[in-house]
Amino acid sequence: MRQTAIIEAATKPTLRQSIVKPIQKYRFLIQIGFALLCIWIGVEFHFFVEHIESGGAVGSSYRPPGVEGFLPISSLMSLYYFFLTGDIHPAHPAGVLILVAILVVSFVFGKSFCSWICPVGLISETVGDLGEKIFRRKMKLPRLLDYPLRSLKYLLLGFFVYSIFFLMSTAALRAFLDSPYNLVADIKMYYFFAEMSRFVLTVIAALLVLSIVIRNFWCRYLCPYGALLGLISLISPHKIRRNASNCIDCGKCTEVCPSHIEVEKLRTVVSDECTTCLACVDICPTMDTLSLELTLPKRRIPRKVAAIVIVGLFVLITGFGIVGGNWQNNISTEEYLYHQENLKSYGHPTGAQEISDLNRKSNKAERQPLSPGEEKGDE
Repeated sequence: MRQTAIIEAATKPTLRQSIVKPIQKYRFLIQIGFALLCIWIGVEFHFFVEHIESGGAVGSSYRPPGVEGFLPISSLMSLYYFFLTGDIHPAHPAGVLILVAILVVSFVFGKSFCSWICPVGLISETVGDLGEKIFRRKMKLPRLLDYPLRSLKYLLLGFFVYSIFFLMSTAALRAFLDSPYNLVADIKMYYFFAEMSRFVLTVIAALLVLSIVIRNFWCRYLCPYGALLGLISLISPHKIRRNASNCIDCGKCTEVCPSHIEVEKLRTVVSDECTTCLACVDICPTMDTLSLELTLPKRRIPRKVAAIVIVGLFVLITGFGIVGGNWQNNISTEEYLYHQENLKSYGHPTGAQEISDLNRKSNKAERQPLSPGEEKGDE
């Protein structure tokens, strides 16, 4: 036994201490930057809603298109509509571009949107850090609970995918996107948070408490957006790889991973929970042991390059939408003022039967279009 240990020590290469500066400080600054941008968008949208509420007397008539980034379901429907028809629906065009940017970033560098750009991800991390300070350890559920709970977000994603891609016809999709509910979905979302019921407040408070105890509770178990990005990340050409011959088995990479991935036991991290936060790469004490690599051709990607590309891709794609004229919607202030008066009466399909009814009505309407006089009368 002793002789074997001597031989292994003699044949193991001389390991060098990692001298590459950690990227976490820059990731945090990027998160803060996008969070501040979201807050600014929220402030601008508040003044816009105030303008609509007052009949145009106060507030601002400018509606920030970036608010559509908080309409993921409408954006997914609009993206599907684009694939079916080749047209970007004019109600929420910015939402489509933001969704495309998120999907592209997630394909190129895994689920990186969640840990670099998403404001909810920043909140989850901050609350999780608080929990670790309180309990002085990283709390996690046993596998018998963890795996079933992780399936919840995929069930939610499956419901939306089935409802949109399998139940809705092109005519029904168009009818929903043209509906008053979708046109003012951003305003209805504003009131949902501005006038939260006691039940909603209780649910949010419960999620915050659970996120203190179990890090990233919402993201890990309930976020359908994260489920979609997790699936896309599995086919990403960039993966975190471990050079086993250089590994000293310190376990720091596993300990620091916010997604509870046992990095120290893997050659390549292939997981729908990996957010490419690069915390494991940062914490590794030896050179050339953990790295972010491109699969084909095989090439290591410096951490700063990854950060620049993640942010750059997102800004480039959304910027393309701004320059290309697919950013502002086509809803006039007069239309918003009209819809504001009827806002509470607007609803949306909530089940398979209502979607079937929408399919039937919209298909019939397309086969027998109304005359201009009938359309005016219906309004």
